Amino acid sequence: MLKTKKIAELGDHILFKNGIKGIVEKVNENTVIVNITENKTDLEFEGNRTVVAHKNYKVIGA
Repeated sequence: MLKTKKIAELGDHILFKNGIKGIVEKVNENTVIVNITENKTDLEFEGNRTVVAHKNYKVIGA
């Protein structure tokens, strides 16, 4: 049985907030800092980076 990773690691690709994709730049205790690579929403992020709580994303690849 495959287990899905709950907490991303440095360099992992994640998906969050209705289709926004990004690469993890830093892992903190409760959050990750993400460099956004794909944003098909109306949301804007200053500097294409944001902070995402571990419970609010899914790891989609490394």
